[in-house]
Amino acid sequence: MTDRRDMAVEPNGHHGVAVDERRKRLTESAFIAPQERVRPRTDLAGGALRRSLPTAEIVTDGYHQVRMKLHVRLLNEMERKGILEEGDESVREYVREFVRHVLAEEDLPLNDHERRTLADDLQQETFGIGPLAELMADPAVTDILVNGPESVYVERFGILEKTGIRFRDNTHLVRIIQRIASSVGRHVDEASPMVDARLPDGSRVNATIPPVSIDGPVLCIRRFGRLRLGGRELLNLGMLTNDMMRLLAAAIKARLSILVSGGAGAGKSTLLGALAEAIPANERLITVEDAAELRLPQEHVVRLETRLPNIEGKGRITTRDLVINSLRMRPDRLIVGEVRGPEALDMLQAMNTGHEGSLTTIHSNSTRDALSRLETMVMMAGADLPVLAVREQIASAMRLVVHLRRYEDGVRRIQTISEITGLEDGSFVLQDLYRFERTGYGRDSEQGLGYFESTGVVPACLDALEPVDEGLTSAFFERESSADG
Repeated sequence: MTDRRDMAVEPNGHHGVAVDERRKRLTESAFIAPQERVRPRTDLAGGALRRSLPTAEIVTDGYHQVRMKLHVRLLNEMERKGILEEGDESVREYVREFVRHVLAEEDLPLNDHERRTLADDLQQETFGIGPLAELMADPAVTDILVNGPESVYVERFGILEKTGIRFRDNTHLVRIIQRIASSVGRHVDEASPMVDARLPDGSRVNATIPPVSIDGPVLCIRRFGRLRLGGRELLNLGMLTNDMMRLLAAAIKARLSILVSGGAGAGKSTLLGALAEAIPANERLITVEDAAELRLPQEHVVRLETRLPNIEGKGRITTRDLVINSLRMRPDRLIVGEVRGPEALDMLQAMNTGHEGSLTTIHSNSTRDALSRLETMVMMAGADLPVLAVREQIASAMRLVVHLRRYEDGVRRIQTISEITGLEDGSFVLQDLYRFERTGYGRDSEQGLGYFESTGVVPACLDALEPVDEGLTSAFFERESSADG
């Protein structure tokens, strides 16, 4: 049978190519492998992920067959009536009217839940990201990892799990990737097989297609929570204790610069936003990020975001460009979402010249590794500084290093809070103030994973902390404080 997608030509010849291309793009998402899928409701109770699968929300194999046929029929009608040439809102209204008519006039083998969601699903298939739409709608999902058409994983509450979602084939998945890329002005094909972009909701997208990814197209979507997690929420989640939060809040108020380190997905940006709560409301803050993720409670906040190059490879704005520019905008403090390169030098110089109390994050495996990586990034600036001068800059600018880790039970915890007290024989002198002490391994350990404890070390910056919190005396740090992890 001839595919009508290849026959879509308008009588006047002017719009045929555009209509055909749009129809081809809209049709791709209709062909989803039949399967039984459920839309679970997720919640976090007692530290464990629990699921309930109400029968009213089961989506059957028959529903997918009906939806696929209706989608093809819908596109045929829109093409015949010229709806594809009109704006997106006209198309959406036509989809809604089409579904109302079909449900009223035809006896479809659908349950109540399927009838309620049919219009939304057809719109998602027409404009959205096909089978991934329900994952993007789930607030518990923080990462969507597609390793080819038949392997889709998600992360919920720090735990990776495989889903039952499938794409028709590699071509279908590539079309979805191209649609996502084109929606944000990017392009991906065999000549340019990698794309890194940000969706309008702030989610970060990275995709690779063959020949770069050997086993098929790969799509990674890093989602950001819709709600800002503050200090109270992080305490409830077990990321840190009250004493640790009190120390960090006092350090912020005392204008001590803090470096937050950790691996991917360890909660660095989340903690950064929670720490910023302690910044006085009368200060002017400027944030610099690759993707505008931070949501700060203060009113006087200027948000800057990097820009990727366009299709011609022009127009790129780097983190270093923004850090340099922000210094001309009269900030009281800088908050750099993450340092990855030569912008580290400009940030350190800002911290040492009137912008004390600034905050940033860095990828690392420990507090000491964080300083080593920061040193390397400063050298990437090409200033040809001696190593000792770089370390002196870091020791003068940074006072506390907070290292985060995501443990196997899915909980993100502060592993160590360390203080930089200076240099000795050219090396950094670090002393741990708090740490997470492990007592067991594995999610089902009878002993529990561990507890937080104070090391009993009195910080050298105590003189700066006491004026903003009278309770932070030497006795406060000498006593042992612990909490279950």
